[in-house]
Amino acid sequence: MGKLVRKNWVSAGLLAAGLWAALGWTGMGSIACVPAHAQQPAPAQPVVDELVLHDTIQPVSADEVTRALDRANSDGAHALLIELDTPGGLLDSMRTMVGAILRSRVPVIVYVAPSGSRAGSAGFFLLESADVAAMAPGTEAGAAHVVFEGGKPDDVEVQKVENDAEAFMRSYVTKRGRSADAAQEAEKSSHSYTADEALNLHLIDLIANSDADLLKALDGRTVTRMDGSTSTLHVAGARIVPIQLTLRDQLLGWLVNPNIALLLLVGGALLIYLEFNAPGTIVPGALGTLMVLLAVFALDLLPIRYTAVLLLLAAIVLLILEAKVGGHGALAIAGILCLTFGTLTLVAAPVPEMGVSPWVAVSVSVAFGAITVFLVRLVVRAQKRKARIGPDAMVGSSATAMEALAPQGHVLVEGEIWEAVANAPVTAGTRLRVVGHDQLLLQVESEVQQVGKSAS
Repeated sequence: MGKLVRKNWVSAGLLAAGLWAALGWTGMGSIACVPAHAQQPAPAQPVVDELVLHDTIQPVSADEVTRALDRANSDGAHALLIELDTPGGLLDSMRTMVGAILRSRVPVIVYVAPSGSRAGSAGFFLLESADVAAMAPGTEAGAAHVVFEGGKPDDVEVQKVENDAEAFMRSYVTKRGRSADAAQEAEKSSHSYTADEALNLHLIDLIANSDADLLKALDGRTVTRMDGSTSTLHVAGARIVPIQLTLRDQLLGWLVNPNIALLLLVGGALLIYLEFNAPGTIVPGALGTLMVLLAVFALDLLPIRYTAVLLLLAAIVLLILEAKVGGHGALAIAGILCLTFGTLTLVAAPVPEMGVSPWVAVSVSVAFGAITVFLVRLVVRAQKRKARIGPDAMVGSSATAMEALAPQGHVLVEGEIWEAVANAPVTAGTRLRVVGHDQLLLQVESEVQQVGKSAS
């Protein structure tokens, strides 16, 4: 009887377990599955760093791109997006930027935007070096022919530099799968392309209206890196993180403007000159020294023509001679002309945007010339004027009798009380004139007597 009861209990248990499993009510299994499914992490939103480069190509902008690439390669960004608008710039700075882009582990997207922007001259090299080259509607790129700084050298040197630039562009354009012939046409003949023309000639990969459209179109695209490996972009809906310029970048970007550098140089020179003529004021000398040092630092980052520096030195000499010798204005005009030509040609700019503005050059030259002549003349006159102190300085001054002079008493001269002797008795309050002195005793006469002498 006991065995039968146990068998019935075992059979009932097995039947219940089977029904439970058939209905999908596996208690522990269900409890384990639901939390496991709920705790699966959602896919992380991709991040794309963005650098806005609306500037000329020079050492400061090269540093900005290098630092942006270092950040993108270290912060886990899926790509670096460079929004580009540049007229071009220096060849050495461009090579630095292109080299950093080619070495980047993170894919680099160069996007010429917004509409109306351009990737001219050195900017075209940057555009073609990117893993993805894109343009917004209404933009242009090209005109990448080498412009020589400081004048055109001989034919052999020209050919060497141009061939070197062509080979440099071919070295990565073909790796990117773009048209080397069309790219070399932009370099050889300074040809420029619209966005549509660049796309049809396989110079760029796509045209996009905005950053969001660009990333959406690139999602899932496979790009070939410089080492031959491939990488698939997953950037749809990516969070774009702008790279903000540091205070150092902003200051250097402001200083590297040749117009600012010229104003700092001229203003600093005038302040230092003022300090030399009024020693002990401290502030003009310190501020002027700081301005000149900042100007020299900024100009050191730019290509400078040394013939222009000689013109500036000649201008200063001519202006000083005008003030000291007196050239009836001829020396001053010659100095201002030298100053104008020197400032205009000071920076050997490969693009007009990197040169000194003609309006700034003329305004600074005329103002600096006039102020220099005026200040030097004041100094020359002060040096020629005999320094007089004590009784000598009183001769010729007006005086007032403080008491009756019969003939000696006290007089007030320029706020000072002196003992004086008159050539005739005078009453208190009489207006007198100092005509000489004997040691510290002034000799005075009535102004009425002075008038009578003049009339006679």
